[in-house]
Amino acid sequence: MTHHKLVIAEKPSVAQSIAAVLGATKRNDGYLSGGGYLVSWCFGHLAELASADVYDEKYAKWRYDDLPILPASWRFTLKADKSRQFELLRDLMRREDVTEVINACDAGREGELIFRTVYYMAGCTKTMKRLWISSMEDEAIRKGFADLRPGREYDGLHQSALCRARADWLVGINATRLFSVLYHRTLNVGRVMTPTLALIVQREAEIGAFRPEAFYTVNLRCGDFAAVSEKFKEKAEADALAAACTGQPVTVKAVQRTEKTEKAPQLYDLTALQRKANRSLGYTAQQTLDYLQALYEKKLCTYPRTDSRFLTDDLEASVPELVTVAAAICETDAPGRVNAGQVCDSKKVSDHHAILPTASAGKADTSVLPLGERELLRLVAGQLLRAVSDAHRYAETTVTLECGGTEFTAKGKTVLDTGWKQYLAQEKQDAALPELSEGQVLDCTEAAVKEGKTAPPKHYTEDTLLSAMETAGKDDTPEDAERKGLGTPATRAAIIEKLVATGFVERKRAKKAVSLVPAHTGVSLITVLPEQLQSPLLTAEWEYRLQQVERGELSPDEFMTGIADMLTELVKTYKVISGAEVLFPSGREIIGKCPRCGGEVTESKKGFFCEKNDCRFGLWRDNKFFAAKRTALTKKVAAALLAEGRVKLTGLYSEKTGGTYDATAVLEDTGESVRFRLEFDKGART
Repeated sequence: MTHHKLVIAEKPSVAQSIAAVLGATKRNDGYLSGGGYLVSWCFGHLAELASADVYDEKYAKWRYDDLPILPASWRFTLKADKSRQFELLRDLMRREDVTEVINACDAGREGELIFRTVYYMAGCTKTMKRLWISSMEDEAIRKGFADLRPGREYDGLHQSALCRARADWLVGINATRLFSVLYHRTLNVGRVMTPTLALIVQREAEIGAFRPEAFYTVNLRCGDFAAVSEKFKEKAEADALAAACTGQPVTVKAVQRTEKTEKAPQLYDLTALQRKANRSLGYTAQQTLDYLQALYEKKLCTYPRTDSRFLTDDLEASVPELVTVAAAICETDAPGRVNAGQVCDSKKVSDHHAILPTASAGKADTSVLPLGERELLRLVAGQLLRAVSDAHRYAETTVTLECGGTEFTAKGKTVLDTGWKQYLAQEKQDAALPELSEGQVLDCTEAAVKEGKTAPPKHYTEDTLLSAMETAGKDDTPEDAERKGLGTPATRAAIIEKLVATGFVERKRAKKAVSLVPAHTGVSLITVLPEQLQSPLLTAEWEYRLQQVERGELSPDEFMTGIADMLTELVKTYKVISGAEVLFPSGREIIGKCPRCGGEVTESKKGFFCEKNDCRFGLWRDNKFFAAKRTALTKKVAAALLAEGRVKLTGLYSEKTGGTYDATAVLEDTGESVRFRLEFDKGART
C-alpha cells in the first residue's frame, strides 16, 4: 500500500500553490494528489463555537435571569454551507494510507485554530506536523516542507487561539445580552471592539470640550529671512512690540549650528503599513489587508499579518537582491550602499519577519495588477529602499536676535546628505539662513503681528486609531515588558469594520481625510458601560495574557477563569443608570402605560415592553398562556390589557374538550412577574 501525507491548507488557492510544488497535480473531488501527498483545504473556519441555545434551549430567548452563560464544556458546530468539505477532510484523515497530517493553514493564531478544530472534530490522532512559512514562493514552500515542525510545538498557539475565541464568545454573549435586555435594544458589546469604541468616544468628548484660545506673535522681516517672537495671549502686547520694533535695528545675539541625523525608517509590519496606506492612499485597514493577502497568494509579497519590523539575521545575504527588485518595482535606482544589517535583528522577530516584496515580484508584470495591489506593492518596495539606505543628515541653524528689547528666533536647515529621504516625495524644508555672525546688526524691514489659535485634538482616522490601538496600555507598562495593545495586527481591521457595520461609528469625509466619528448610539453605549468593559488598558492586559498562554507562562484555565469571574461580577453588581432611556430612544409605537411604573410601553419584535430601563415589565408574544389557548397576543389585545387590565377573547381552544370557548383574560402583575387568568361570564375561573 502506498502511504500518503495529507496536507490541509486554509483555502483552495493556497492549496493549489503548495500542491504544484509537491507534485500533487492530479485533481480529485475536493483535493489534489501526487508525489506521495494528498493536498486539500478548508474554506476559512469550517466550524465555530456553538450558539448559546445549543447548550440549553432556554438560551434561545434573551433573559436576564439566565446570565451569566458559562459553558462547562465547549462545543463547536459546523457551518451549514461548509459541512461537505469537513466530511471530505474527515474521510481523508481516516484513510488507512494517510500516515500523517500536515497543517498548512496560515502561520498564525487563527490558522492554527482553523486546522486544529477540524483535526479534533474529526477525531484524528495521526501524527501532526506544522508548515510554518512567511512567503508563498516555490522555494519558500520547498524549504518549509524540508523543515516541518512537530505539531505539539504549536500547542500554546492553539490554546491561545481557543482562549481568544472563547473569551470573545463569553463577553459577546453575556455583555451583549445583559445590556440589550436592560436597555431594551440590541447593544453589541465586544471584548476588543468596545474599548476601541471608547477611544473614539473619548476623543470626541475632548474635541467637544475644547475651547480655542487666540495667541499672537510678532514676525520680523530681515531681508530674505524672518524671525518670530514668543507667543502673547493679549494682542495689545504684540501690537506694542511690533510698534517698538518698526524701523529699529536687529542685533544677532547668538548663532547655533547643530548637525543632526535621522535614521532610516524600519520596514513595515501590518499595522505600520495600514497606517501609511490610510494616510497616503486613503485605504481602510481592511482594504490594505485584503490587497496584501492577494499579493501574498500571488507570491509577490511576504506574509502580511506580522507585528515585526525586522528580518531574521539569516536573511541578511538575500537583502541586496530584494533591494534590486524593490528598485525595479518603484522604477528608480537602488541606493549606492545597501545597509542590510540595519534591517536584520532576529531578537525583534516573533512569528514572522517584516513585510517584503518577494524575488518573484521582480519577474512579474506588476502593470496588470489591480490598482490597489499595485500601489501597496510600491509602498512595501519603497520602504525597503528607505530602510537599507544611509541616514539623512542635515545642519540646523538656530539664530537668536534682539529688537525692541525682546528676543526673536529664526531657524534654517541645510541638507548635508539626503540619504533615505531620496525615496520620499519632495517635502517642505526650512529654508537655509544666510551667513550670520554674533553681534551683526540687521535692518528690520517689517514688523507684523500674526494671530493664531490653539487647535483642538483631531478626529481619529484609521491611521491614528490603529496607532492608538497598538499602543493602548503602553504608558502603564514597564519599558522592558512586551508590547500590549488592543487586538492584534491580524484583527484590528475587522474590529474597525464591525464598529462601522453595527452603527456605533461613522466614516465622515472632510477634505482629503476620512474621520471615524462615534454615532449617538456609540456614545450612549460607552456612557452606560462599566470600566472593565471599556478600558483600553484592561483589554490590552487580556491581550498580553493571551501571549502568556501562547508561551506557556499562563494556563488556559487561569485565563478563562479571569474572564468568567469578571462577567459573573458584572451581572451581579451592574445597576441600570437612572434616566438612561433618553440615551436610547426606541422610536417604537407606544401601546399604553406600564402598570408597574407608569412608563410608556412600546411594541417590539418579541412583544410589548416598558421603555424605562430600570423597569422589567413586559408582555412576551411567545407566551405559554396564549399559546395553549391557540390565540395571539396582538397589539390590540396588549393595548386593552394595559388600559383596562382585562380583554374579552373569543374562540379560545380547550385542551380538555378540543372545542372552543369565549372568556376574559385578566392581567396580574406581581411587580416581579406577569401572570394571566381567565374569567367567564358567570364568574367562573380557569
